[in-house]
Amino acid sequence: MAATTFKKVCTLLIFFLFVHHGVLSSSVASAAEATALLKWKNTLSNKTQSRLHTWTSLPNASGNSNYSTNPCTWFGISCNLAGSVVRMNLTNSGLEGTLHGLSFLSFPNLAYLDLSVNTLFGNIPRQISDLSKLIYLYLSVNLLSGKIPPEIGCLNSLAELKLSQNRLKGLIPTSLGNLRNLTILYLWQNKLSDSIPEEIGHLNSLTELSLSQNRLEGLIPTSLGNLRNLTILYLWENKLSGSIPEEIGYLNSLVELDISQNHLEGLIPTSLGNLRNLTILYLWENKLSGSIPEEIGRLNSLTELKLSQNHLEGLIPISLGNLRNLTILYLWKNKLSGSIPEEIGHLNSLTQLGLYENQLQGPIPPSFANLSNLQGLYLRDNRLYGPIPQGIGGSMNMGSLQLSGNQFTGSLPESICHSGALQNFSISNNGFRGQVPQSLKNCTSLMRVFLDGNQLTGDISQVFGSYPNLIIIDLSHNNFYGKISSNWEQCLKLGTLKMSGNNISGSIPPEIGNWNQLHVLDFSLNDLGGEIPKELGKLTSLEKLWLNGNSLSGAIPVEFESLTNLEFLDISSNKLCKSLPRNLGNGFSNLNHLNLSHNNFSEELPISLVSLYHLSKLDLSYNSLTGEIPLEISKMQSLEVLNLSHNHLSGVIPTTFEGMHGLFNVDVSYNELHGLIPNSKAFLDAPLEVLQGNKGLCSNVKGLPPCTHLSKKGHKVVFVIIFPLLGSLLVLFVFFLVLLILQRRKKDRYPQLEQSDKHEGGSLFVSSTFDGRKIYEEIMRATEAFNDIYCIGEGAYGRTYKAKLSSGEMVAVKKLHQLLDDEKRSQKAFLNEIKALTEVRHRNIVKLHGFCSHARHSFLVYEYLEIGSLARILKNEEDAKELEWSMRLNIVKGIGYALSYMHHNCSPPIIHRDIKSSNILLDSQYEAHVSDFGTAKILELDSSNWTSLAGTYGYIAPELAYTMKITEKCDVYSFGVLALEVIMGKYPGDFISSIKSCDPSIEMGIQLKDVLDQRLPPLTPQVESELIKVAEIAIECLNDLPESRPTMHMISKILAVAQAPNCSFQVEPYSELS
Repeated sequence: MAATTFKKVCTLLIFFLFVHHGVLSSSVASAAEATALLKWKNTLSNKTQSRLHTWTSLPNASGNSNYSTNPCTWFGISCNLAGSVVRMNLTNSGLEGTLHGLSFLSFPNLAYLDLSVNTLFGNIPRQISDLSKLIYLYLSVNLLSGKIPPEIGCLNSLAELKLSQNRLKGLIPTSLGNLRNLTILYLWQNKLSDSIPEEIGHLNSLTELSLSQNRLEGLIPTSLGNLRNLTILYLWENKLSGSIPEEIGYLNSLVELDISQNHLEGLIPTSLGNLRNLTILYLWENKLSGSIPEEIGRLNSLTELKLSQNHLEGLIPISLGNLRNLTILYLWKNKLSGSIPEEIGHLNSLTQLGLYENQLQGPIPPSFANLSNLQGLYLRDNRLYGPIPQGIGGSMNMGSLQLSGNQFTGSLPESICHSGALQNFSISNNGFRGQVPQSLKNCTSLMRVFLDGNQLTGDISQVFGSYPNLIIIDLSHNNFYGKISSNWEQCLKLGTLKMSGNNISGSIPPEIGNWNQLHVLDFSLNDLGGEIPKELGKLTSLEKLWLNGNSLSGAIPVEFESLTNLEFLDISSNKLCKSLPRNLGNGFSNLNHLNLSHNNFSEELPISLVSLYHLSKLDLSYNSLTGEIPLEISKMQSLEVLNLSHNHLSGVIPTTFEGMHGLFNVDVSYNELHGLIPNSKAFLDAPLEVLQGNKGLCSNVKGLPPCTHLSKKGHKVVFVIIFPLLGSLLVLFVFFLVLLILQRRKKDRYPQLEQSDKHEGGSLFVSSTFDGRKIYEEIMRATEAFNDIYCIGEGAYGRTYKAKLSSGEMVAVKKLHQLLDDEKRSQKAFLNEIKALTEVRHRNIVKLHGFCSHARHSFLVYEYLEIGSLARILKNEEDAKELEWSMRLNIVKGIGYALSYMHHNCSPPIIHRDIKSSNILLDSQYEAHVSDFGTAKILELDSSNWTSLAGTYGYIAPELAYTMKITEKCDVYSFGVLALEVIMGKYPGDFISSIKSCDPSIEMGIQLKDVLDQRLPPLTPQVESELIKVAEIAIECLNDLPESRPTMHMISKILAVAQAPNCSFQVEPYSELS
């Protein structure tokens, strides 16, 4: 009995000692963990301190239970029963700092670490491997950089590793292949490069693998076929090449497969047909070829299939009709042929069907009428024909129907907008006949409508209704008749209205002045009569107006001078009479195309025409204009095309035309002109037809009579010639005498330089901010006489060097190439650039400090911009991601402001001629500065080499291929290309080709989403609105017709209104440098 009692006492004593030891041990461990957490807290930013206010080492005197020295009660910290930290969840807690202050060794029991969605930066410490019991590691959505430490491969218990949306670079460590318990690996949206390690295929427990949006290249490892538990595989937006491994088809558990936006080629493996659990298959934007495998039709669970933007050909497999769960089917922009299978119409779950830009033939299958859930049907630009099946558009959700560019016939089905949800409807360039359906008249949801290029009929005042959301409608080239209804004013958002080429009669309603959102109005080629309503002058937003080809009478309303935004005006082929308005040129400050031909205008040409500085085409032919051609017309330096034929103009053609270097097409036939034709290319190279029908024009041009020169009064000739000649010689003598005196004074002032010039041929240095004489020697010393090690760039006209002056200031020195065989030409190009730059002072144009002309060296000294060129930033994956949306918007604005200043605020105007991303430099604030005027030509009377082609392929305006005439509109085209490049992050060649060939009904928002630089985060609504505006402007700039492009003045005004969010600065369009 005593022995039993003693045994129990001993047992209790041992238990007490064990528990007491455990409590002491946990207490010591808890204190060490608390100390480690507080030390890390102290390394974080001040604003982080307040977020972690419960982390404290001081007992709370107030007794508030929210404060404690025990870390287990702290915000984001959880402990086990023994009091040791096992879980740290600080996601989205506003942490700002590094991980280097966190002692990982102090947390022996930590199993869960979530620091995602913070502002942590710097490297991931390799000591993270000390967390030996870690199971979950989440560091996504931070600013972590450097390489992924290979030591992470030592965390053998790790089940989930998420490092996505950081700035990690380098290789994916092969040691990750040791994490045999890993189920989730997210490394997407970083800067990881090289190939995907084969060792990733050893992670047999892996269920989710996302490596998308990196710079990975090479082949997809066949070892990935070993990951039999994998449900998600994302490799999209990398640089992966080669073919899709057959082994991918062995991943029977796969639910989502996205390997789009790579460089994959070859055939689509038939083994993909084995992935019976697959719901999403994205292979779009690769280089895949061959046909679509029939085996894809076995994927019964598939909901989204995107194979667009490849080189696939052949027929659409009938087996796709088995995919009854499919909601999205995109096969657009391939080379698919044959007919659309009837079986596609059995996919009742389908919401989006895109088959456009293929070579499909035949009718739309009648079964398509059964697609009751269809929201978007895109069949444009194929070879489809026949009628639209009845029932198309009956879907309750049909929002977009695009059938343009086919050969459809018949009438439009009554059900076309039965759903009442149709927003985008395009049937341009088909053969539709008959009336517009009643459902379309009542379709108040419409936003974009294109019915042009068909044979539709009906009373235009009756067949269309009120559309409160309508933005653009084109009814051109149909058979509509009747009068223009005033109901269009109820379309409060209407910006473009086109009714050209119909049988519309009556007058233009005066209520048109209330349609104040209009930018484009086209009533041309109809039977409209009466006078032009003065109320048109209220449309102050109007940019393009076509009224030509009607029977309008009366005069041009004086109220038109209020249309200050108008760029294109065509009122030709009407019955307008009286004189041209005296103030014709006063209001149209932005007009670049004016056609008033084939009317009955009389009296003289108004002098105010010379105020149309930006006019490139002027057609006043077939009128009854009288009087002489004004001398002042030569001030219209932008004029390219001038037609004054078939009038009653008299007198001589002014010799001032010889200074109009942009003029290349002129027609003055059938007037009453006489005398010598001007000595300019436009007249000398013109065909005889454009000069004939005048009384006394003469020239050495073949077909015209020669001019008689001398009269018989010989003494008068002597006086006329000799005395002016003697006067000229006297002026020339005085000029050289003054030049000699100045040269002697210069030598006396700079004796040392004179001695140097005896050996080197003389120099001239002009400077605005430096001592020119000293700076020459300093630049030679700083660049070691232009040693290649200081070269930072090279262009067509010279090389650019970086030089550090004795004052510590950095400058960029552009040394021009010496052309030994044509030194004068090189010197002229040099002086041309100087003349342009010394007159330019604008914050978005690279500032010129000075220039030097020397027998051995000719160079320019610019301000040095440390970030470098925009082209370099966009090509560098790391730098491009730092160029966020607000910065990019400001860059586009800065370029627009600079070009507007050059075109409209410089006298004479300056054309850059080589706008491209490599000629845009960025300062430390990422503000854009236009550089490199090495090819600039100034529009002035004495300019030569006017037609020499300049620019860079891809940015050059298309008209230069056949006109060789440089105008401001060439810069506008280049600006459009560059603006798209900025928001796309790459040269937009393919996109430009697609928009020039596609249906105009394509929705800007959808296009923009597809082509924006995917390296940047998703758009906010405000930024999206700004980018859409930039894209719209850019596309306008890319119009093949120069006269249809906006001016930089207009562009800068639009950009100035569009303010980017979170900008560190805002600049007025014409702010100059003082």
